[in-house]
Amino acid sequence: MLQSVSDWLSGGEAAVLLAVLGLATLGTAVLFLTGLAGYRRRQSKVYLLVVSALGLLLARSIMGFGTVLDLVPMPVHHLVEHGSDFGVATLILYALYNGDSSSSVE
Repeated sequence: MLQSVSDWLSGGEAAVLLAVLGLATLGTAVLFLTGLAGYRRRQSKVYLLVVSALGLLLARSIMGFGTVLDLVPMPVHHLVEHGSDFGVATLILYALYNGDSSSSVE
């Protein structure tokens, strides 16, 4: 597994990368499941947009593992990663723009 990144990382760096990817994926999965539970409870468009953004972040972490394991070529990795960054930003901004305006902050 670590040999697939040996062209661009040393063994120690690859181990750190895998640890960071593992923690990021685990944390993002917890956030996604929490968001999904919130959406199931609220059933609102804003929650659906937020959970969709969290799902993109989870897919982004999984894509990182695919790249490390040499299952995803680096150009595809960059295209999907930066595309998902744009998607997350768009979903969050759309959720904020179209969110429920009935509750105002005083």
